[in-house]
This record gives sequence, structure tokens and C-alpha cells, in this order.
Amino acid sequence: MIAIQIQVGKKILTGNLLENATAQALIANFPLTLPMLNLYAREMTYRFKNALPASETKTTSYHTGDIAYWAPRHSFVIFYKQTGEVISHLQLVGHINSDLSFMSKLGNTEMQFKLK
Repeated sequence: MIAIQIQVGKKILTGNLLENATAQALIANFPLTLPMLNLYAREMTYRFKNALPASETKTTSYHTGDIAYWAPRHSFVIFYKQTGEVISHLQLVGHINSDLSFMSKLGNTEMQFKLK
């Protein structure tokens, strides 16, 4: 696991990335600032122009705090609320250890990612 820090406004979140090709592609661009969209009242998302490597995608549910990559739209996703949905073509990238409940009150927001 690779420790990361995410800044959202004045809040500092901690998490870990898995050691897979998708996570390595993200880390290669750290520090990284992304304008995240608040979608479906469950996730913060950024859509990359180009695809990231994702050889371990599957149809699966997710947990609050999961960091994932949705391959069909090149979407980097942080799930902050569980809705019970099962999603196809999802690549798990890591997990955030911090409380994310505040994200339900955010609109679109900028997030900064770096190694811890």
C-alpha cells in the first residue's frame, strides 16, 4: 500500500493506494490537482482525457472511501456514500481512511493529491 494525502479545501484526508498499474499511473503525476465533479450524490469524479491502464476491472459493488477508476469514461472516482449499486468495469485503486461525510454537502470542488 502507498500512503497518500488528499486536500479538500482546508480538510486533509489520508488514504492508501494499491500497488497496481492504475495507481502507478496516477502517482506518476503527483502532486496532482483535479477539479472533481460531485455526481449522483455518492461520488467525486474526474474524467481524464486519456485512458489509464486498468487490467483488473470487474463488475462489483464499492465501499464508502473507495478510490476507483471507471474505465469506460476514464473516470477517477472517490465514493463518499454507499447506494448499493453494482458497477461494471470498475478498477479498485485504493481507499481513503478519513471520514468523507462532509462531501455530501460539497458541490464540484478541487482536490489536491500527493504522496504522504
